[in-house]
Amino acid sequence: MTRWEYKTLKFETKGITGGILDTDTFNEVLNRYGYEGWELVSCFDTNQSYGSSRYVIAVMKRPKP
Repeated sequence: MTRWEYKTLKFETKGITGGILDTDTFNEVLNRYGYEGWELVSCFDTNQSYGSSRYVIAVMKRPKP
């Protein structure tokens, strides 16, 4: 049976009211973890107010060594 380990990454959004994600940094971090064997399994945002995002959460997994 495959056993998994998980990692949660939190990205803060920018802007006066939030909601702007630095996609260059986001992609750089995800690619770095992907190179280390991590797979993105879920990604979601957290609400700040009036529908704008405060954080973007990425959940990664990889087989446990």
